[in-house]
Amino acid sequence: MNKESYMQGAEESLLHTYNRFPLVLDHGEGVYLYDTDGKEYLDFAAGIAVQAFGYHNREYTDALKAQAEKLLHTSNLYYNVPIIDASKRLLAASGMDRVFFTNSGTEAIEGAIKAAKKYAYTRDGHAGHEIIAMNHSFHGRSMGALSVTGNSHYREPFGPLVPGVKFADFNDLGSVKALVNEKTCAIILETVQGEGGIYPATDEFLGGVRKLCSEHDILLILDEIQCGMGRTGKMFAWQHYGVKPDIMTCAKALGCGVPVGAFVMTEQVAKRSLAPGDHGTTYGGNPFVGAAVAKVLEMMERDRITDHVNEIAPYLEKRLDELTDAYDFLTARRGMGLMQGIVSTKPVAQIAADALDEGLIVITAGSDVIRLVPPLIIEKQHVDEMADKLDRVLNRMG
Repeated sequence: MNKESYMQGAEESLLHTYNRFPLVLDHGEGVYLYDTDGKEYLDFAAGIAVQAFGYHNREYTDALKAQAEKLLHTSNLYYNVPIIDASKRLLAASGMDRVFFTNSGTEAIEGAIKAAKKYAYTRDGHAGHEIIAMNHSFHGRSMGALSVTGNSHYREPFGPLVPGVKFADFNDLGSVKALVNEKTCAIILETVQGEGGIYPATDEFLGGVRKLCSEHDILLILDEIQCGMGRTGKMFAWQHYGVKPDIMTCAKALGCGVPVGAFVMTEQVAKRSLAPGDHGTTYGGNPFVGAAVAKVLEMMERDRITDHVNEIAPYLEKRLDELTDAYDFLTARRGMGLMQGIVSTKPVAQIAADALDEGLIVITAGSDVIRLVPPLIIEKQHVDEMADKLDRVLNRMG
């Protein structure tokens, strides 16, 4: 079948919840993807920050094959060895104490919200607590995750959502303090806002929120679903700031393509929150995803992936700064590590679409940001190739 036939088949059978690019991907190798026509694309999206090791990594693939041959699923009524290994590695990387594995980042957010509410219920003996979230945030599309997502575009059609959520302004500590009251049980935020436009938290803001939470026995929930797993040059972005969350969510590169997420917490929160019967999942933490997570974390630690990110990120920033300086319609670059965004006054969706013609995959964030979240294994030659391709696209638009 040709590309048009594949796309027509998809449009006739799949629910139309995505405005997809006219591209049918077939396979990948390293940091490149190939479509059904055999055209090569340099991938600077990584499946939206998922494919940390790129594509067709033999060691990772072999680990999945070996586990598939052995045992895929048993349910959480029993223990399994791979998820125990994965748990130990994730807790060591994060410095946290307890973990619950989910099927996705959105489900991790749901679990984090439930844990925070149960913690406050145990402490106070009653329900009815409130959560402070951030404007322009994105935490997922389930009803609970939507409730703490600070974007009316995503929220409005599905109201009423979970009550008791108030929204402060990201990087504005005063706006957070103004919302705290005796009902506040948690403050949730992305350490680096992703969908909202690639905004890293400031030191003052994140440190101030941590202090505020500690003073009032409020739980700090940090969403590291996109910015975690080595992307910013630390295993988790909050490790740049000298703070520690009470609950953290992660997903995306946690499984490098296998659907898995997790929420992790301190021992104090674990002891006073979710108990048997409070939360569960059929597939979460099964042997197959356990093998994937364990192998990802093993490879990241052994190969010192954060050292590589810290080595290559300044060069990526330099090349992006050069592009920003060269075009008047590019007004800023911001980000951390290999999570970068370029602000454009020209339509970013058109830039991303035109980039495909050059054999380059980039995505967008918000309404005006070109987002670059490549595999963490990129080298300088890949940065140069990306910059050259993007330059040609921008030159045509300019």
